[in-house]
Amino acid sequence: MRCFGDGDPLYERYHDAEWGRPVADEHRLLEKLCLEGFQSGLSWLTILRKRENFRAAFAGFDPEVVAAYDEDDVVRLLDDAGIIRHRGKIEATLANARAALALREAGAGLGALIWSHRPQAAPVRGSLADMPSFTPESTALSKDLKSRGFCFIGPTTAYALMQACGLVNDHIATCPVRDDVERERLQFLRSD
Repeated sequence: MRCFGDGDPLYERYHDAEWGRPVADEHRLLEKLCLEGFQSGLSWLTILRKRENFRAAFAGFDPEVVAAYDEDDVVRLLDDAGIIRHRGKIEATLANARAALALREAGAGLGALIWSHRPQAAPVRGSLADMPSFTPESTALSKDLKSRGFCFIGPTTAYALMQACGLVNDHIATCPVRDDVERERLQFLRSD
């Protein structure tokens, strides 16, 4: 039995092929960070169903393109029924793209920053109910990102990002993809 997603093909694909697998690419990390912010207060399935629309609206989460968006773009996005039309979350996405560019220009990178907050070990959970909503590492990641200009990234959202991007493997002990995800994570960490 999967951790989540059973019964919905889109959700099942996300769970099996994406959630918990390592991500270090700047565009993909920016997308995940921003979409986790958009998800706040909503179902992740809602975001998945709109993800292609988000990608189109935000130029594939290319930080150089999104960082150049202005108030006219915000107004355009507020009229886009294909995405979540929340001014604060849209403006946070623009700010996050600018912050990602600033990191790059400073000689760092979004991937290096996020992965520097990876916990050394995380326990294997027996159920989703056993998972924390945030950890000391996600709290530190949230503070670090905020100090660099990122928005809509509290400790709970930061932990969801850590789960989604493979910093932790929170697939439950009986999940059929847990071992595969762990192998992929270990291979990624060895190559880093």
